[in-house]
Amino acid sequence: MKRIGIFLMLIALLSSSCKKEAYIFTSFHEPANEGLRMLYSEDAYHWKDLNKVLLAPTIGKQKVMRDPSIAQGPDGTFHLVWTSSWKGDLGFGYASSKDLIHWSEQQFIPVMANEPSTVNVWAPEILYDKATKQFVIIWASCIPKRFEKGIEDEENNHRMYVTTTKDFKTFSPSRLFLDPKFSVIDAVIVPRKKDDYVLVLKDNTRPNRNIKVAFGKSATGEFSNVSEPFTKKFTEGPSVVRVGEEYLIYFDSYQSKTYEAMRTKDFKTFEDVSKIVSVPQGHKHGTILKVSKKVLKNLLSQP
Repeated sequence: MKRIGIFLMLIALLSSSCKKEAYIFTSFHEPANEGLRMLYSEDAYHWKDLNKVLLAPTIGKQKVMRDPSIAQGPDGTFHLVWTSSWKGDLGFGYASSKDLIHWSEQQFIPVMANEPSTVNVWAPEILYDKATKQFVIIWASCIPKRFEKGIEDEENNHRMYVTTTKDFKTFSPSRLFLDPKFSVIDAVIVPRKKDDYVLVLKDNTRPNRNIKVAFGKSATGEFSNVSEPFTKKFTEGPSVVRVGEEYLIYFDSYQSKTYEAMRTKDFKTFEDVSKIVSVPQGHKHGTILKVSKKVLKNLLSQP
């Protein structure tokens, strides 16, 4: 029996080493003025910190880099968007890279320029949508007195907005993406199969402040059938990765100061797997992306 156990362990190790892909998790540390950080993993459950800053913020009124979200295009280029200020900016930051080491000049994308009363542009989330062959970017903004006021202050009554682009030079006009009739932030689009998408979102209303899901037939909406929460209160910043036939949803449990995770196959039933994942202390909201082992190897070789 002991020999069988050793044999199975060797098979598992060989299988892991033969994988051609790994996972990266974009990150930032508070107070978010240093810039882009990354975690990496072989299995999407156990994460290590690169312990380096890959890109320092140079744009935005406050010049921070919060909520960095990344997507890889069909040509292999990585595209990064981020929150550049807590308040006062009418857009978000953008940069691109071929290797996650050398980056383009940073740009400010003024997606809410036509709405000058906008309070903020928070947590832009980027997805390359294979169905429409374009990048979809969603974010949360608050426009005071635009929507029915609930328990939230006028400057905290957020809705989700969207734009699309194929080249990061021209963008579709920004429009309302999701109005679930409550303040919503931190949404991420999850493609499952043709005409089947899930939206994981934070209900930002008091006393909820927890995470829910909605369902749609395209990446640009509409999304409906918002679920009951599947996390406790005081949770935010969901990040989703598919591992085999299952999905892991990581999130920041900010009151308890822990990073936790749920596992699901159908986004209807959820299993708490927080005790079997490991996330380095200090990590904050980002995107999980599969990359080649070569990309990760080059990242690890950098001083």
